[in-house]
Amino acid sequence: MAEVKLKTLLHLAAMVLIQNNEELRAYYQRKVIAENKNKMSTLNADRNKLILRVFACVSQNRAY
Repeated sequence: MAEVKLKTLLHLAAMVLIQNNEELRAYYQRKVIAENKNKMSTLNADRNKLILRVFACVSQNRAY
């Protein structure tokens, strides 16, 4: 039902952010290790954070 290409791009972007962004890496590790959450559900939360940041930048007309 979802737009497969968009979902794939968001997944890959979230994976790169987890590897390179300290804030999201700490969030991901805290959820997976400390709170024993499922890795995929945590990755979905990271995707949601990414989408919210993109929309915030677009709505405020500023660069990330």
